[in-house]
Amino acid sequence: MQDVNALYTRWLEETAADDALHTELEAIRGKDDEILDRFYRSLEFGTAGLRGVIGAGTNRMNVYTVGQATQGLANYLRESFETPSVAIAYDSRICSDVFARRAAEVLAGNGVHVYIYPQLVPTPMLSFAVRELHCSSGIIITASHNPAKYNGYKCYDPNGYQMTDAAAARTYNFIARTDMFRDVQRTDFDEGLKAGTIEYVDQAVNEAFYSRVLTQQINPGICEKAKLRLVYTPLNGTGNKPVREILRRIGQADVAVVPEQENPDGNFPTCPFPNPEIREAFACALQLAEKQGADLLLATDPDCDRVGIAVLDGGEYKLMSGNEVGVLLTEYILSCRKAQGTLPQNPIVIKSFVTTELVSRVAAKYGGETRSLLTGFKYIGELITRLENAGEADRFVVGMEESYGYLVGTHARDKDAVVASMLIAEMAAYYKTQGKTLIDVMRALYAEHGMYRNTLLNFGFEGASGMEKMRALMQGLRDNMPQEIAGLAVEKVSDYAKGETLDVAAGTRTTIDLPRSNVLQYALPGGSGVIVRPSGTEPKIKIYITAVAQDAASADALAQRIASDMRSKMNLE
Repeated sequence: MQDVNALYTRWLEETAADDALHTELEAIRGKDDEILDRFYRSLEFGTAGLRGVIGAGTNRMNVYTVGQATQGLANYLRESFETPSVAIAYDSRICSDVFARRAAEVLAGNGVHVYIYPQLVPTPMLSFAVRELHCSSGIIITASHNPAKYNGYKCYDPNGYQMTDAAAARTYNFIARTDMFRDVQRTDFDEGLKAGTIEYVDQAVNEAFYSRVLTQQINPGICEKAKLRLVYTPLNGTGNKPVREILRRIGQADVAVVPEQENPDGNFPTCPFPNPEIREAFACALQLAEKQGADLLLATDPDCDRVGIAVLDGGEYKLMSGNEVGVLLTEYILSCRKAQGTLPQNPIVIKSFVTTELVSRVAAKYGGETRSLLTGFKYIGELITRLENAGEADRFVVGMEESYGYLVGTHARDKDAVVASMLIAEMAAYYKTQGKTLIDVMRALYAEHGMYRNTLLNFGFEGASGMEKMRALMQGLRDNMPQEIAGLAVEKVSDYAKGETLDVAAGTRTTIDLPRSNVLQYALPGGSGVIVRPSGTEPKIKIYITAVAQDAASADALAQRIASDMRSKMNLE
């Protein structure tokens, strides 16, 4: 507790002129647990940047931790680039604009040229701007779909995807050597604008983004023909203007926007968890959809890199999973492009390894190759860049993560809910002209390939004790490898931290050709399986369950048995 208390005392002294943070620190005087939680560690900077609760302390998002991270980034960029420049964007969250300005001030104070958006924009537009403006890096202030108390700071490399492990490690080394109260150099924001070291991103960059997105249409004009009725919610985030603009340009005239969630609001008053994976986030939209009689409902998260959907089916609205939407996009894009003669030879579909293998089955039907990568869209962006450098960018047709993130086209190197919203609306319109809903199409795919039931279990672990608990749980699985799960023999065990797969029956080990990651995967008979990993952005352990059977009832029952057994094995009852 001594070091923690010393840090607390120093922060009290250093923030004397910062009324809000100083008052917050004074309010916890003598409260050892609260002081410990704020100061037991510094926010970790990794490939996902920083993410944490907004407030005072080294384990919080505030102008001092943002300043420290940016000073470290500036030092890294000055060492790595002759004339470095950075694009900065921010979302609707509490303090996002404040943190973005502080980052701009620090970069400009270190001689790094800054391009900053004059208004909030989606994450994919920042990814696009990094490449369009030939920047050395990019920063977006966002905590994606986390609750209102969180904010975050994501860094990008010159190719437009999030920093890779090596670049993040080098940046972190600079950050760790930076005293956030003594070593951070910055210039006044308005002075930077006058001097030209800070400049606003021109509207022409936004227009270029829209133009590139529109090139990804598969069936132009289909929305006008189908007269699709659509409800959209940006969940009080950044998607409102860009998504509505792109829908307008493709002729999707009938769009009703949820009024309570239309405008930016970092408090998210009607959706405490602004995550399209969660049904509660759809509550207001579902009410509006029922009034409108909508065919389709779209919901984008606050930084508009993820999109979830609900579809009218037999008089009620059913939410479709991120896996199902990924499968549908794969079927729609590949089948239509093959029929149109625009499908490239040896097309490539890229997915995270926790995304359903049904994607691979559908892609193979059209001669497509599927690449499965670690979780983190940066790996998908990195592979797209390698394809581009080899002159094979046209082979990439769609990339996806089961957590509702999709990318079509090479304009961005991060998941993009703007292009995904456009193609989902177009896809729904296309099938509507055939008298089908997206659920009808999904049922047909299950009938063709088998029922894949994918389930995600989340277990939260807050604070210092929570981090230790997660570490112990993962180590426990390594020390006591399950021989069976739900009565099914474990056929293979992949430990991504060791970079090897054990074939249990043969006793042989093979190398995993992916970066090291704290992940365990268990292959079960018939394509079923389990993946366990700590989240990279939240204090959670995630368990991904795949149950494969001939029908929905059998798949559901198997998924429940696997889930129950994993809870028991990990003492998570």
